[in-house]
Amino acid sequence: MKNFQGPAPRGSQDRRTLLDRILDTPNLEHVVPRLQPELLHRVIQSCGLEDCGELVVLATPEQLTRIFDLDLWRSAQPGMDEQFDADRFGVWLEVLADFGASMAAQKLTEMDPDLVIVGLAQHARVFDCAVVTPYRTTDGVESAGIREPDHGFACEVGGYRLVAKRTDSWEAIVAILISLDAEHPDYFHQVMRGCRALSNSGRELDELDNLLAEKDQTMFDLALDRERRRDEKGYVPPAQARVFLEMSRRLRLESETMPPANPVALAYLRSLGETTAAHSAPPGLSPSKGPAPEDPIQAAAALADLLLEAGIITQQPRALLNGSHDQTSDHNGALRHIRTHMQVVLDCDHAAYARRSEELTYVANTIMAGCGLQGRPFTAQEASDAAVAVCNLGLENWPPLWITPRNASPTGRSLKKKSLPDDFLVDHDLLTVFQVGWTVLHKDVCLYAAGRLLEVLAGLRCDDRNAQTGLDALRIELSTCCRAGMPWRARESLDVIAILDMPAWMALLGLIDECPVLHAALGASRNPRTHSVSASAFEFISENSQIASIREFMESLPETLRP
Repeated sequence: MKNFQGPAPRGSQDRRTLLDRILDTPNLEHVVPRLQPELLHRVIQSCGLEDCGELVVLATPEQLTRIFDLDLWRSAQPGMDEQFDADRFGVWLEVLADFGASMAAQKLTEMDPDLVIVGLAQHARVFDCAVVTPYRTTDGVESAGIREPDHGFACEVGGYRLVAKRTDSWEAIVAILISLDAEHPDYFHQVMRGCRALSNSGRELDELDNLLAEKDQTMFDLALDRERRRDEKGYVPPAQARVFLEMSRRLRLESETMPPANPVALAYLRSLGETTAAHSAPPGLSPSKGPAPEDPIQAAAALADLLLEAGIITQQPRALLNGSHDQTSDHNGALRHIRTHMQVVLDCDHAAYARRSEELTYVANTIMAGCGLQGRPFTAQEASDAAVAVCNLGLENWPPLWITPRNASPTGRSLKKKSLPDDFLVDHDLLTVFQVGWTVLHKDVCLYAAGRLLEVLAGLRCDDRNAQTGLDALRIELSTCCRAGMPWRARESLDVIAILDMPAWMALLGLIDECPVLHAALGASRNPRTHSVSASAFEFISENSQIASIREFMESLPETLRP
């Protein structure tokens, strides 16, 4: 059996070394506010939030707002809608409190009060002290007030009674609120009144049961505000991304006429409007932070170089077309179609090139928001690589019936396979090109591999009873998922294949997925001289030659899996 090596994660020592080099940057207090929020967030992700307090305290309110949009919302699985992460909010408060409750309170006043209210309300119930104080009514009845939990995490701050719902981060929350009450009373009472309103569990029976409860309405409003901000930055909501990707799998390539551009994507791009790139600033730095002394600008450029070296700054989709050495370009001629066509557009029509670049960015953002990769979220670089690869595949498989020469009548077109004109992308959008490639991936890779595996399973018999039971269960579940058009939902049941052949199992996991990839194990399964394969080694499928190798692998599968 071949040895599979997992990816080598960045060790704690490496993270600490990188962070130390960042903190040694001259004039850091001027440099950090100039960092784009997305870049600062990647630094936090790479080095760990708990160790990045010195950077956090230097961040501007605008940066923190954008970072919270990225960091405080998590989805249960890739491509699903994101929910507010209360535990992560508590960690942020702990990091701020480590630099003093007064400083943390000041930082809170710079944040959106609704965000602070929602975050704190997930950690504590808030009541007026008068409500929870025991008292005797005029009828002599004793009232015990609000019953508190047995854990004992409760206190009074500024006339309010706080009862913990979560015990993690409790000390930091109390310390910050005490300082907030003393130094920023108006903001403190605004937040406490909001938390108090969300702590009320009951609702009046006024025939308005179809309305959202106040806590649900507040969370909805907070999520809506976040979505608006992310729209301005070009992020695609997960629900919209899923719709686009699902529609893209169902393109009819045998149709006589090319379909119109996807309405979901067009509506989003139209609402997004034109955006301008910061060509004059170093990568990952914002030019909108006002003038800065010469030394901080030089320090910012040096920091950008450091982050690029560490892999924190990644290439944008546009740069991938100009010869970046991504993982899909290692073999000869990879991405030839997309590179050639985009270069022609750049040479002859700058406006069209800008539109194609915007469309490519939209596709990359859609992949990252609405799709998973091997059961995990895409990274930004992987989403960019996948977008370019799928577009290259779409150009190679563009239906002949959809090719209309310039100044020619659409009638009388030949069914014969013909190459696209060099200036094809001047008049054709990359949205449809991507959809062609995405459809080919779904039908000729994912559905084909799943269907062929079902045929193999039907005739496969194993002496091990448990293994045979697992194979039968896989065949039933995979068949059900194939009928629904989503074979990847049977992903966990594929584990039984590992008992028979580990490389084949890894290869099948790559092929039967939302975004199929060519795993290095596919070649290793047919090459007995290969003794070690990294579990993270794969290529995005960008060419028909790769699909041909996949078919060869699937044809050899019965022999490979034979006990």
